[in-house]
Amino acid sequence: QVQLVESGGGLVQSGGSLRLSCAASRIIFSIYTMNWYRQAPGKQRELVAGISNGGSPNYADSVKGRFTISRDNAKNTVYLQMNSLKPDDTAVYYCNAASNWLNYWGQGTQVTVSS
Repeated sequence: QVQLVESGGGLVQSGGSLRLSCAASRIIFSIYTMNWYRQAPGKQRELVAGISNGGSPNYADSVKGRFTISRDNAKNTVYLQMNSLKPDDTAVYYCNAASNWLNYWGQGTQVTVSS
């Protein structure tokens, strides 16, 4: 079975940092666009950041300049470095792997930012 396993979530104070990791298995990782989504209570799931198989990143306006997405194809892992965290960043963060015809999701990891 394809697996996306997320780690690195937790509780931090406003202004702090976290690094999320998503380790993929049983896929040809290098051909997938990798994305991070998040969903806060009572809100729709939103795309936070994505990185193409060629390494081109994109970000939601709300996180530009604070978050950095990267990937290590040798480790089948995508990362989300989150700096200058705000309470509005509090959400469950989901890893997503997308190709032209396949789409996989991780289980989500909780990020809580206290004021």
